[in-house]
Amino acid sequence: MRRLVAIILATMRNYIAALALASGLVAGGSALAADKKKETKPYPLQTCVVSDEKLGEHGKPYVFTHEGQEVKLCCKSCLKDFKKDTAKYTKKIQDAEKK
Repeated sequence: MRRLVAIILATMRNYIAALALASGLVAGGSALAADKKKETKPYPLQTCVVSDEKLGEHGKPYVFTHEGQEVKLCCKSCLKDFKKDTAKYTKKIQDAEKK
């Protein structure tokens, strides 16, 4: 009987340790996500960087992060053009930040 109790206690300790480790990893992961979010520069324009159309006129903008810069497009179909000439559109965003 003592052996059974010892096995159960050891199993419970391992389970509790695993839970503590998992919760620490989750908390640490959310802290990393928060740090990453802080590093993201906000999008400076009120228009789509590709089409120059006002954001929101065609529904919810397509938003993503490119190399630490938030990018907003009027629609997901503009993503193809953004990817074709990323340097052009990134420069356009950087120029808008300077103003």
